[in-house]
Amino acid sequence: MDKDMQEVLKKAEVLIEALPYIQKFNRKIIVVKYGGSAMSNEELQKNVIKDVTLLKLVGFKPIIVHGGGKEISRWVGKVGKEAQFINGLRVTDDETMEIAEMVLGRVNKRLVAMVQELGVKAVGISGKDGGLIGVEKKYADGQDIGYVGEITNINPKILYDLLEKDFLPIVAPVGLDEDFITYNINADDAACAIAKAVGADKLVFLTDIEGLYKDINDKSTFIPRITVSGADALIGEGMIGGGMLPKLAGCTSAVKNGVNKVHILDGRIPHCLLLEIFTNEGVGTMILRDEDKTFYE
Repeated sequence: MDKDMQEVLKKAEVLIEALPYIQKFNRKIIVVKYGGSAMSNEELQKNVIKDVTLLKLVGFKPIIVHGGGKEISRWVGKVGKEAQFINGLRVTDDETMEIAEMVLGRVNKRLVAMVQELGVKAVGISGKDGGLIGVEKKYADGQDIGYVGEITNINPKILYDLLEKDFLPIVAPVGLDEDFITYNINADDAACAIAKAVGADKLVFLTDIEGLYKDINDKSTFIPRITVSGADALIGEGMIGGGMLPKLAGCTSAVKNGVNKVHILDGRIPHCLLLEIFTNEGVGTMILRDEDKTFYE
């Protein structure tokens, strides 16, 4: 068999391997949290948007929740301010909040344009639209950090309406408190809360690491799959540190509250989303319900 024919057959095998996954997740909601390094490189940005667009075209109902922290810090620096963080949370005064909302709006519409360029209808909104995300003021160990919001409620009606009309919603993490004051929200928290509220089948985090490790300094301790109770045990044993701790706690909470599976993927790997969802091996860490463990063994 000549080489060209072998290449064609390989492509056919890939499509056949994807078929059961396409059937299984048809019409299911998938929430993709998008930020970090995968967002700072234009080529990776295009790959992520292509992946999400493909998911939409094969029958998924994707929702993108995006961050923009690095871009916000860049613009804060441009106006001569220094980005301040307490316990990993950005201190957000009046001026910083104004910059954050401006930058997130810019990022949001750029993603909308990229999706629409690929022939899929997208609508960019923030948590302020349709009362999507309600918040109250968040404190960092009792310290006032300004306009940083703790999510109190999600009203997903606007998302259901957009999905029903065949739009791909793209959400910026900004919300309102009961006095209609604007607050910045951690994008991971927003993605978790939205995934729970819409009963997403999958919640995917595109991050700057390959997935979960028992020991981040030892690559052989990589964890491709873990149950919620296994993840809780790792947190309890103090095995997970740094920025991964709140992310993993959010992941386990999402699974306990109705999200079928959570995936932590390295957004720097081209097409990691498709590789994780449509292939038997996958490329990141999957967090699943305890009762689903036997299915994957």
